[in-house]
Amino acid sequence: MNRAALKNPLVLAVMALIAFAIVSMSAYIVPETRQAIITSYGEYRRTASTAGLHFKIPFIEQINWVDKRILRVEMEPQEVLSTDQLRLQVDAFARFKITDPLKMYRTIRSEEKLTTQLRAILGSRLRNELGKRTFATLLSPERGQIMDNIQDTLNQEARKYGAEIVDVRIKRADLPQGTPLESAFERMRTARQQEAVSIQAEGQKEAQIIRADADAEAAQIYAAAYGKDPQFYDFYRAMQSYRTTFRTDNGQTTNMILSPDSEYMRQFSGRD
Repeated sequence: MNRAALKNPLVLAVMALIAFAIVSMSAYIVPETRQAIITSYGEYRRTASTAGLHFKIPFIEQINWVDKRILRVEMEPQEVLSTDQLRLQVDAFARFKITDPLKMYRTIRSEEKLTTQLRAILGSRLRNELGKRTFATLLSPERGQIMDNIQDTLNQEARKYGAEIVDVRIKRADLPQGTPLESAFERMRTARQQEAVSIQAEGQKEAQIIRADADAEAAQIYAAAYGKDPQFYDFYRAMQSYRTTFRTDNGQTTNMILSPDSEYMRQFSGRD
């Protein structure tokens, strides 16, 4: 191209446009919330994880964006059958983050596919875990343990795709429309009453065992005391009998007619 052409404003404008197009296709900005995986015809080249201005080869290299933030996957409401034969409508969600973007790209390619995969796994794990529980369990503190179990099993699958599960929560677990609530609550009430009866019976059994052991120990102590001093033991038992016989609850005296030679009054007569 000669110098005259280079001085032509139209030529300069075209060249400037071409240069601008090349630079705009080569440069890209990585925001704080994302990172870029650069590929060339499907083959991995590099990862741009630092925020700021970066460059790529136009038409040859492509950008695959990966979010750094905590993402959320919503499970479709599902029906779960509990162990007490109640059909529950369960709505849950999980939060996750991509910890290994390269592994995510190589195994499943995109965030959308990863979200779809985790949604299916979440539904499966939730059905398996809740299918081992009763409806009342979801209303008790044990619900937290259920969520931890689901999160652990879901994490095992998420790590295969370079992701980590941050949290799993059940938004709602309701009985379906038309389910007789009173019948369901009555079954729960009956189960709790049976459990209370079982605990009470076990307590009575243990109380009887303790009482029998105490009586046996007391008998051994009495026998040992009697063997050491039979006369004192006989005197002590007689005093106990007198106190029971002559004591009244209203404070009045009790009149009894006994012979001076009565065997019952021998402790007062001084007879051996």
